[in-house]
Amino acid sequence: MSQPESKVLVLGALAGVAGVSLAVVLYQGFRSRRRVSGPPGILLSQANEQSTGVVMVDGPCLQPGQAEVLEHLEALIRCVSELKEEMKALKNALPALQDHVREELSGHREGRRVSPLHRTTPTRRKRAAGAAARVHSRSSEEAESEGGYMTALTDSDDEELSDAEQTSGEASVDRLALLLERTDGWHKGTESDKRESLNILLEHREEFGQISAFLWRLTRAYCDVHDCSSTLEEKKTYAEAGKTVGEEAVRLNPSCAESHQWFAIMCGIMAEYDTIQNKIKNGYIFKDHLDKAIELKPQDPMSYYLLGRWCYAVAQLSWLERKVAATLFGEPPSATVDDALKNFLKVEEIHPGYSKLNYVFLAKCYRDLGQSCQARKMCEAACSMESASKEDGEAQKELDLLCPVLGVGREQ
Repeated sequence: MSQPESKVLVLGALAGVAGVSLAVVLYQGFRSRRRVSGPPGILLSQANEQSTGVVMVDGPCLQPGQAEVLEHLEALIRCVSELKEEMKALKNALPALQDHVREELSGHREGRRVSPLHRTTPTRRKRAAGAAARVHSRSSEEAESEGGYMTALTDSDDEELSDAEQTSGEASVDRLALLLERTDGWHKGTESDKRESLNILLEHREEFGQISAFLWRLTRAYCDVHDCSSTLEEKKTYAEAGKTVGEEAVRLNPSCAESHQWFAIMCGIMAEYDTIQNKIKNGYIFKDHLDKAIELKPQDPMSYYLLGRWCYAVAQLSWLERKVAATLFGEPPSATVDDALKNFLKVEEIHPGYSKLNYVFLAKCYRDLGQSCQARKMCEAACSMESASKEDGEAQKELDLLCPVLGVGREQ
């Protein structure tokens, strides 16, 4: 309790005592002026009688109800007297109350400082940082784009592994670092590797399920297996599960760019299986989380590539589709081909030759803007890249349609 607050409380208590005391004094003075000693029946206060015409007597000659009133007043006096004593005790205790509260709070803070739940050792911090550095070093050397998917361990993983260190022992931190490294390798592997990655991550979810570095990789694994699945039912199941995990990763650590990035991707995938309304809703969510990912990690080409795809798709919306979006959400999504082009060019600036599909969409943007010469250059650049993934196969199909229109002879 602060000093001003204690002063206010003391003054208020004293004012209450003073007011009650004044009432008691007035009552006692009034009573003494009307009561005289002597046997019952003697007349009280002749002067008062002459001036008011009211006669007050003790004993049997009391007016009806006066004896009861006097008894109540005497009881009131006793209560007031007891109240005065209690207020006096409170007044004496208040000066020491502030020190007592300060001692109690100091004791609680000290307890929290020494609690093992809120303390980490320098050895653990160094060990966790070392594990993160080892994984980061290896992954950075192996990092490459794969149809637009970056697989390197991110700069924010050091902080995420520190979170893991607080909830797990040193051995757990090392196991997590090894698991994340293996997961990044599986992500770039075969379909069998990707399914194995999802299974292994699910086995470790109970242990590492509160760490965003683990959760966004689990989201990515769901995305990979979704792409590998052949039936619509399987794809939808993996998409729904991945979106749920992605949302959890974002909620757990809103400062992790990869969590926002992969949650956005899962929202985009879910658009294939949702109603029209949910498709539009997921489109807004997709854009919001990509913007956040770029804000947190502005040099990641994957986020710009995905944002370019979103802008290009929005720029191609028909008048009717825009009206539906406006009806459901009040404001339709807005983007132009120029916006898309800027994002695809940013990808090339950060990571030249990032992907075959990025060149394809650069060619489309230049074509739509009437810059045929630039469009042909982008087609030629795309044709010069080998097809090494499913996304590259998609890009090649686009090129097969685009090159003849632009007069580009595809290299075999």
